[in-house]
Amino acid sequence: MSGLILGLLPVFGLIAIGYGLRKSDFLPDATWRPIERLSIHVLYPGFLIPAIWHADLSGSGVGAAGAAAVTSVGIIGTLTLLAWPLMRIDGPAFTSVFQGTIRWNGFVFLPVIQSIFGPEGLALGAVVIAVMIPVTNIACVIVLVRWGADQRALSPLSLASAIASNPILLACLIGLGLNLSGVPRLAGISDTLELLGAAALPLGLIVAGAGLSFAEVARRRVAIGSVGFIKLVVTPPLMWGLCVLYGGDATAQAIALLCGASPGAASSYILARQMGGDAPLMAGIVALTTVGSAISIPILLALFHLA
Repeated sequence: MSGLILGLLPVFGLIAIGYGLRKSDFLPDATWRPIERLSIHVLYPGFLIPAIWHADLSGSGVGAAGAAAVTSVGIIGTLTLLAWPLMRIDGPAFTSVFQGTIRWNGFVFLPVIQSIFGPEGLALGAVVIAVMIPVTNIACVIVLVRWGADQRALSPLSLASAIASNPILLACLIGLGLNLSGVPRLAGISDTLELLGAAALPLGLIVAGAGLSFAEVARRRVAIGSVGFIKLVVTPPLMWGLCVLYGGDATAQAIALLCGASPGAASSYILARQMGGDAPLMAGIVALTTVGSAISIPILLALFHLA
């Protein structure tokens, strides 16, 4: 257990550094958005492309972990929709609750996998991200269009364009295409991508920490606490159990468990702000689940004997 905690410490340490840098005004507020853009549009694709490109997709673990992730999102999303009449919240707030229950932060998910399972687990996790991005994005955009404040109907073409232009999804598709077509490592290009990838995970964690906001946690503790419970307590064993059901090996089961235990995505706040969701509530959900995951992830891995 102590070894597991020491392995996770650098991941959450970098998140804490990012939060401290933002709160201390070491960098001006206006600086963080370009840094976030650099991470998402340049560094993170530089990491994902070679990770998926050189991943071993022949094992059963890839399909089992991906199928478990998609199935669990479908189950949790459907139950969240059915439970809305009991929540006593308005439409914009519900969209943030919905995003909080089904979206997860790849900036945290992948470094945790790397610290525990190394390159093999990292490659499998990158493939799971490729599967999950279109599923969660489409579901969340549809919910925001239906219940976000002042939203007009979004045409199928506009929705497809928004999903297809996601730089993370594009990077996953490029990596998958290179993998399936058997393209060998390319001198110069592969080296450049790997240099970009080396910067992606640490900077991504710092950016994730800088985006945390705890202002709403105390004021809306019931809503945020309920989402945190679903995200960190209910979803991980559900995703793990589905992976076992689909025949995943031990590594795939651990990836599925970690996928379920990952905190809410920082990009959910941006989507909520742009499409009429409850952005302050979304920020509180991301903050609580990020801090909570630092506690829940080592406990879950120890309980399920997966690390």
